[in-house]
Amino acid sequence: MRYMGLNEIREEYLRFFESKGHLRLPSFSLVPENDPSILLINAGMTPLKPYFVGSMKPPSPRVTTCQKCIRTPDIDRVGKTARHATFFEMLGNFSFGDYFKKETISWAWEFVTKVLEMPVERLWASIYVDDDEAFEIWNKDIGIKAERIVRLGKEDNFWEHGTGPCGPCSEIYFDRGEEKGCGKPGCKPGCDCDRYVEFWNLVFTQFNKEEDGTYTPLQKKNIDTGLGLERLSCIMQGVDSIFEVDTIKNIVNAICKTAGCKYGADDKLDVSIRIITDHIRGIVMMISDGILPSNEGRGYVLRRILRRAARHGKLLGINGLFLAGLADVAIGESKDAYPELGERRDYIRKVIGIEEEKFNFTVDQGLAILDEHIKDIKKNNCNVVSGEVAFRLHDTYGFPIDLTREIAEENGLAIDEKKFMEEMEAQKNRAREALKKKEGSAWGQWSSLETGKIPETEFLGYSSMVCRSAVLHMLKDGETAEAVFEGEGDITVITDRTVFYAESGGQAGDTGIIETKTGVMKVRDCQKTPDGVFLHLGKVVNGYIEKGQEGEIKIDVQRRESIARNHTATHLVHKALRNVLGEHVTQAGSLVEEERFRFDFTHFEPVSEEQLKLVEDEANSRILEDLPVVISEMGLDEARKLGAMALFGEKYDERVRVIKIGNYSMELCGGTHVNSTGKIGLIKILGETGIAAGTRRIEAVSGYYTIKHYREREEVLNTVAGIIKTTPQDLARRVETLVLDFKNAQREIDNLKARLVMSRLDEIVASPLVVNGTSVVAARFDGMDAEALR
Repeated sequence: MRYMGLNEIREEYLRFFESKGHLRLPSFSLVPENDPSILLINAGMTPLKPYFVGSMKPPSPRVTTCQKCIRTPDIDRVGKTARHATFFEMLGNFSFGDYFKKETISWAWEFVTKVLEMPVERLWASIYVDDDEAFEIWNKDIGIKAERIVRLGKEDNFWEHGTGPCGPCSEIYFDRGEEKGCGKPGCKPGCDCDRYVEFWNLVFTQFNKEEDGTYTPLQKKNIDTGLGLERLSCIMQGVDSIFEVDTIKNIVNAICKTAGCKYGADDKLDVSIRIITDHIRGIVMMISDGILPSNEGRGYVLRRILRRAARHGKLLGINGLFLAGLADVAIGESKDAYPELGERRDYIRKVIGIEEEKFNFTVDQGLAILDEHIKDIKKNNCNVVSGEVAFRLHDTYGFPIDLTREIAEENGLAIDEKKFMEEMEAQKNRAREALKKKEGSAWGQWSSLETGKIPETEFLGYSSMVCRSAVLHMLKDGETAEAVFEGEGDITVITDRTVFYAESGGQAGDTGIIETKTGVMKVRDCQKTPDGVFLHLGKVVNGYIEKGQEGEIKIDVQRRESIARNHTATHLVHKALRNVLGEHVTQAGSLVEEERFRFDFTHFEPVSEEQLKLVEDEANSRILEDLPVVISEMGLDEARKLGAMALFGEKYDERVRVIKIGNYSMELCGGTHVNSTGKIGLIKILGETGIAAGTRRIEAVSGYYTIKHYREREEVLNTVAGIIKTTPQDLARRVETLVLDFKNAQREIDNLKARLVMSRLDEIVASPLVVNGTSVVAARFDGMDAEALR
């Protein structure tokens, strides 16, 4: 068995399955798409669920990936053992109704024995107790002796999750030798000792579990395999823990160098070293995928592990900020496989630096609050730290619960763990509910109609503004309809082809009409299902429309052109922001409408007026140059090699559209655009605000709406100038004069009031009131404030 580095193993695996006809896909983002049930991708097959359940068509019947994963249930155990990790990479090969058990097992065996060169005598297989088919393949086709094939029960070798697709699995084990075992005569895979390491799980999805608990064979059987890259690397490098694997060990060494310590010399310090090592790997990946620290959802997970790592740096004796520097090491070890890490290095470092600095500030506040609480507890002869206080420290001040627990123990106290966990669970539920409350799109109405069975809509709108098409389906009041008449309310129509752009990528959907021989539908919006079915939303405004009719589809051309101007303008503003503020700036969201556009981007402080002017001037200079806007289609890998910018959270097909603006900007984008920058006319930035931690927003207009904006301002200037009897050109000087005159007049009035008071003083003093034998001087002055009387 030859030594192989982690990065080498990853590439060998993906290349091997490419040779077996698999499409290599890049890792999906750690942020789940359209799945509110989880905060973060936690397994290799998770982002592929839509392909397995049939709600989306896979890009290929065979796929292979190396997926970034984060698992959070064991965060508190990370570091205390050498096995647990929050971040890991999962290799996988998948079949969607294509090959099945024989090919899966044969290819797994070929990769393990031929590519990795593992000794056959050290390999074992486990199968589900009743899976005779898998036994025959392992025994007869592969040639493994029957005594090295272990039959295990449902708990170990049958994959299912409630109802739905499920099936038996087969696992491959590596024998680490007798010295790692328990010494019992019957020791074999399935034993709890450390001798046999399961490193590859082959899941054969062949049944559908019904509500009554019965299993029905699936018409299309699937394959889902998972191979932990770090665990496999341990085997290939002959080490006992992931923290000794080459790329991960380099991070360990960097921590030890910073802290001036040695890994393996002190058990307590080793815990901190392992925690920081694991967490920094997850931190850089999460930030690279657009996650920012916050107090809820996945942002809370990031904040938790980042602050936990920072706190353990303090326990190692590291003074000051150190995580951003350590991130450089983690990025360097993974940037070849994940080039976006290198591209976003400065951004990742800045996010980490700001969050670590916040923690260093809040941790001192938290210590002061906890110290005061402990004093109160001891005064009252109690021995338990309040769970509410522990949670408040954790939630408001970013105080890790393990630090609270440690300090409590030092003072002979415990924590009300039950109450703390209740508060934590309540917060998690709030975060989950927040995800579920996201407004669903119109295509959600069609889920019961199985849109996966409706053919993908042919989109002609990039080159045409009108087309002939057939009405395939209609929906009214949540039900399918054969015909819809004028005045019957909102409807949704599916056609076989369309020129309507469906809302996506921040760009608003087109409006227009669908006209058949019997009626006209006014379309107010167009949306799209994950399967590429276009949904036209609107009302019949004349006559009626029937399912099956042919008609003419027309979009509002003037509106489309305004939207196209704004969309190309966002690309110019994006590039200008990167040039003015720095390469860490990336798009975090956008809204492209007819009248204006909104552009959200990553940045950590307000953009100054001077910087906004520079951005606006640069974007408008590119407009005046009338640069060509060239739109081309190509493979995703080719586009990335050319330097096309991909955006956070966006999911791209293997074929992508590249929008190239001269030699100035190049982005992947599915939206509509002008064919030269000169057609934008002019861009005017209306304002800049902060919308979240580390996220800013620009609002702007272009084209005709820029003229409209300036015209409205001109009207205001003319009105004000008329009121004060001057010209717009002289308005500023005239207002300045009026303000000065007003101040002088006010000063003169104050002087007159003071003189009035002085003139009456002798009279007032000479005529006092006598109250109970005491002379009292009193008078009333209307229209004077205390300052004038003083």
